Amino acid sequence: MSRKVYVTGVGMIPFAKPGASAPYHEMGAQAARAALDDADIAWIEVEQAYCGYVYGDSTCGQKALYGVGMTGIPIVNVNNNCSTGSTALYLARQAVQGGAADCVLVLGFEQMSPGALASVFTDRPAPFDDFDAVTDRLVGKPEIPLALRYFGGAGLAHMEKYGTPLEAFARIRAKASRHAVNNPLALFRKEVSSQDVLDAPAIWPGVMTRLMACPPTCGAAAAVLVSEAFAKKHGLRADVHIAAQAMTTDRPSTFDSNDMMRLVGYDMSRDAARQVYEHAGIGPDDLDVVELHDCFAHNELITYEALGLCPEGGADKFIRDGDNTYGGKVVTNPSGGLLSKGHPLGATGLAQCFELTHQLRGSAGARQVDGARTALQHNLGLGGACVVTLYQV
Repeated sequence: MSRKVYVTGVGMIPFAKPGASAPYHEMGAQAARAALDDADIAWIEVEQAYCGYVYGDSTCGQKALYGVGMTGIPIVNVNNNCSTGSTALYLARQAVQGGAADCVLVLGFEQMSPGALASVFTDRPAPFDDFDAVTDRLVGKPEIPLALRYFGGAGLAHMEKYGTPLEAFARIRAKASRHAVNNPLALFRKEVSSQDVLDAPAIWPGVMTRLMACPPTCGAAAAVLVSEAFAKKHGLRADVHIAAQAMTTDRPSTFDSNDMMRLVGYDMSRDAARQVYEHAGIGPDDLDVVELHDCFAHNELITYEALGLCPEGGADKFIRDGDNTYGGKVVTNPSGGLLSKGHPLGATGLAQCFELTHQLRGSAGARQVDGARTALQHNLGLGGACVVTLYQV
């Protein structure tokens, strides 16, 4: 990375259930203004903008940002499934790092509908056809929605390979709820126990209960990235910077390994994390706090191992020892994660950025990780793409 890139401002609005939020363009404008206010700069100073969303027509980014101001700058719309927000962040970071711009806004938003995710364009081949074929062969269960089959199937594969108990996923969900109690922007702030999670209605008996899946959510979040020279010129804060970042997509092993864990992005996550660690000259033991993509409790467990937070097959022990929470090895998802905070697809990556920026600033309030100086963000989208970002002070 040739130029240091600083996160000088972040903004986020409270996440809400579908039907309970403002329209996407109002949410987006609100989050963008919050990030600009946090950075203490005017919209006229922004040179480029990258806007992420999954469900929406073309140029929704313009619709959102025109409500902030019409300055004629380039506005790029980004759609990369659940990793959309971090993909927009990746592009913005490249623009600042490479000298194409000194001040860039990144915005993510989503106005979702109730129920399971579904394809919109049904008159053409779907990008998930190959994923579906492998899932049909390895898992079956056509009566279960596909996203649940993907990640539930990956969790089942881990259970069968390593003897992981269902309780491990319940412990993850309970941990998420304990963290979310202290996050006023989270959708669900009620604490639940592991037993509550196990006693919730089963959506795949023996594999997944309803509380182990994140809810469809509406929301928006944003960040302002600047160069070091721009920060100095304008007297902006330059404490949190992006120390390393990597984006990966699928390799043949996704489909050829006959492994549901790899089908849902294990190899993408592992490879992106490896690149980030190598570039920054650190390892997973150097991390203080992590926000990772827990769309299902099963994916959080698998991702512990992909990111090297624990050995392969060691996730259950990692969880039982409390190494994934305060007082343990590394605090994971202090925000409550997708499971409690919610998962508005395009906004998720920027919401993770919001949380980790405040953690490194020391301004996370009751959920503050003591002495946090190195933070890792993991954002995954099937289809597929994975973005891993390392922040440091």
